[in-house]
Amino acid sequence: MSKLFDPFGDFQTAGYLRNTSQLHDPNLIKELEHQNFKANLPTALSFLEKRRTIDYSAFLQVHKILFSDFYPWAGQDRLRCHSERKTVNKDDIVFCAPQMLRAAVEEGLRIGNKAATMKTRPGSVMGMFAYGHRFLDGNGRTMLLVHMELCFRAKFAIDWARTNKNEYLSALSAELKNPNDNVLNDYLCPLIVAQEPRTQWGASLLDLKGLDGVDDDVQTLDLNDAQQSKLYEEFENKRNYKL
Repeated sequence: MSKLFDPFGDFQTAGYLRNTSQLHDPNLIKELEHQNFKANLPTALSFLEKRRTIDYSAFLQVHKILFSDFYPWAGQDRLRCHSERKTVNKDDIVFCAPQMLRAAVEEGLRIGNKAATMKTRPGSVMGMFAYGHRFLDGNGRTMLLVHMELCFRAKFAIDWARTNKNEYLSALSAELKNPNDNVLNDYLCPLIVAQEPRTQWGASLLDLKGLDGVDDDVQTLDLNDAQQSKLYEEFENKRNYKL
């Protein structure tokens, strides 16, 4: 959040992303986000455990449970909150356009809801979730939680404690740029361990540092601009899914 991300155009009057406390300070915002995540994590875990199928609506509901006390729009994807002709980027990475993000996330869920493919392609699943970038904020923690649930249902876990922040984010960036290279699969598969009881997830998630960095320094990309639209199409065309 060191760079101003203001898709609503009312940062000065409503605060960062219209948060309920109308905060402007990035450090305070991160602290309140974390407090909401910590307080609402047990409810989100319970919701996932009871959910028969992890589908797109479940993804939205997890985000709503975690962050609706702080962001009034929580649980609404960027298609509801952002112009169809605008997407988001971070440095040289372009994320999915709003009208395509459901297809991107559902492609990750299609792979992740099958035990065999989830175990061989956990990085592909995480990569599609990250590329979809469903929400204006809170993407990293939401997709980590959903990813852990899909791993559990496939009867394994990722030993996130053994990950290195810089190495993981580097692998994730490489996955977003060139998904067919399997960089994130190669990084995560050696970290596969035995299924972890749900009772241990809360501590594991709260101990993770910096693995949810996909929301930092995000900016708006205007798809009405020919050059920016071409850059987006280069990213989109590397993925094998359709609306």
